[in-house]
Amino acid sequence: MAIRSIRSNKVRAFLTMLGIIIGVASVIVLVSLGKGSSQTVKNQISNLGTNLVTVNITDTDSVDLKEKDTEKFGTLSAVKNISPSVSGRVTVQNGTVSAQTALTGTNADYLSVRDLKLDQGRFLSDLDVEFRQKTAVLGSDTAQTLFTRSNPVGQSINVDGTSFKVVGVLASKGSSMGQSGDDVIITPISTAQRLTKTTSIQTMYIKAKSERVLSAAMLEVQGTMSRLFPKKSDDYSVVNQTDLMKTMSSVSDTMTLLLGGIASISLIVGGIGIMNIMLVSVSERTKEIGIRKAIGANRRTILIQFLIEAIVLSSLGGIIGAGAGLGIAKLVSLSTGMAISYSMSVTIISFLFSLIIGVVFGVFPASKASRLHPIQALRYE
Repeated sequence: MAIRSIRSNKVRAFLTMLGIIIGVASVIVLVSLGKGSSQTVKNQISNLGTNLVTVNITDTDSVDLKEKDTEKFGTLSAVKNISPSVSGRVTVQNGTVSAQTALTGTNADYLSVRDLKLDQGRFLSDLDVEFRQKTAVLGSDTAQTLFTRSNPVGQSINVDGTSFKVVGVLASKGSSMGQSGDDVIITPISTAQRLTKTTSIQTMYIKAKSERVLSAAMLEVQGTMSRLFPKKSDDYSVVNQTDLMKTMSSVSDTMTLLLGGIASISLIVGGIGIMNIMLVSVSERTKEIGIRKAIGANRRTILIQFLIEAIVLSSLGGIIGAGAGLGIAKLVSLSTGMAISYSMSVTIISFLFSLIIGVVFGVFPASKASRLHPIQALRYE
């Protein structure tokens, strides 16, 4: 009877379900995109190295970390390799082609510390750093920009007007934390300090011997920094990938929850729409209710009849909304390249929530119908 009632008023039934459809679809789409973004961030952080400790100097005037100071970190028991670095922006040129790119000055251990891979040539060597050689390793994007069709290895480029020899090209790393790891030029730290006109280390990457001793390495690094720069902990930070992943995951999960909560509001609006239409239906079918009561239908029977109609409306809307949400999320992913992560639990919860909405907002119209007096109902025109 509920299906027959819906089929007799197809347009009204669809418009009634539309709020539920939009609500369920919105929850699934937004949560899928939110969880996908969270997973992407986790993957990007993991790509940086799971046993990596990073020291960032926020005030180089107060904390003047020199290259000789960094050698103390290499002797720590939980530390495997260290790689100090300086950075800046430079103009690189090959013939008539020029581009602005990020400069990283570092040592030979940078490749292993940052878990990078070479595509062509070699990486920097200890001799390059010791003798201030003008050698460079290019990121894949920088190599593609400067050498569209030719092999960069062995060729010369100009970096801020100084000639450098390209000795290697990195394999593509992709973007991480909103920054491209492929648009870069890496030179010996001793050479880069001349280009950037600074001798202060801005960032130091430290690789722990294993993930199991990451916490120990973190404590040893913090202790060494405290001894080198007492009472200046506000001018530098020591972080590891695990802490960073937890922080970013917490932010992403909060945003996903917020987006899901906002989308759930449309489910409430859809429930109000169901209640309004059911009240109209009760008014239109007052005489029918009177006839049913006159031939023996009790209050409970009438209550269940109208409650089932409200539940059928909301459940149909939930099913259509779930299908639409999964389809829209996939479409958005294909068209924009955004990562999505479907959650069966969220889909099921959204559908169950739509059923609850049908029950909650269907109770009042059903109760009103069940309380009608049969004689008054039969007289209703």
